[in-house]
Amino acid sequence: MNADAPAIQIEGLTYAYGRAEAVHNLNLTVKRGRCYGLFGRNGAGKTTTMKCLLNLLRPQSGQVRVFGLDPSRDEVAVKQKLAYVPDQVAFYPWMSVKEALTYFASFRTRWNTQLERELIQRFRLDPGKKTSALSKGQRTQVALIAAVCPETGLLVLDEPTSGLDPIVRREFIETVIGAYQEGDPGNRTILVSTHLITEFEGLIDEFTIIDNGRAVLTLDADTARERFQKVHARFRQQLPQMELSGAMRIRQQGRELDLIVKEGSTELIESLRRRGPEALTTESLSLEEIFVAVLQP
Repeated sequence: MNADAPAIQIEGLTYAYGRAEAVHNLNLTVKRGRCYGLFGRNGAGKTTTMKCLLNLLRPQSGQVRVFGLDPSRDEVAVKQKLAYVPDQVAFYPWMSVKEALTYFASFRTRWNTQLERELIQRFRLDPGKKTSALSKGQRTQVALIAAVCPETGLLVLDEPTSGLDPIVRREFIETVIGAYQEGDPGNRTILVSTHLITEFEGLIDEFTIIDNGRAVLTLDADTARERFQKVHARFRQQLPQMELSGAMRIRQQGRELDLIVKEGSTELIESLRRRGPEALTTESLSLEEIFVAVLQP
């Protein structure tokens, strides 16, 4: 394994289901120690990309590397270094929660039993309850415990909080994932696919938006917030006629004007200011607002 290799390196990845292309020429690099968001609508290619990393699917062209290793040639070594939570979770139905976790632990060289106990209590799970009797949210909780306790170098999470109630979601994101990275700062990496972008806002370091299997935008999260802005202007009288072609989105209502602009729109904002608005404010977009602005026509 190359000690300097990124956690994930994807180059020219293409995969199709029959004639339907799910991923097309995708390039993506996830540095170690980062929390990387993979954002896209349903069917955008997020899950297919993750399955190629896990060797559940073989790339039809291009290549993927995990810590410099090829998942198809070094499958055992790769899977020892990561943990995965799929969007659909299933267990052997005859096992209890504790038996399922013990089963998962048997495949790992490392397992934090104290963390397991703490998370079972935090999620209010009954260790003796059969997994077949668990709700969808509870099954997800068990899967999250099984992913976090091995303390691997990479967590691959596909819609990890699907089915969880809002309180448990927030606790998991803020406490569990935060503690996972803090356990070995700079070395533990997360790749998360989610449509609940707002809830991961404070953790995401970098992200890629994909649409129809293609990367639309890749940015550092802080850079993205600086680059995309909301502009609100309110005038004393009817809105003056002006050129707004530099705006990504325009909403006009009465004497008020709302714009979404990106880097390089200083001239547009100055043009608004010269028309003497009663109020003019700018603020950064959230990651979810950036996602919507980029994908909505």
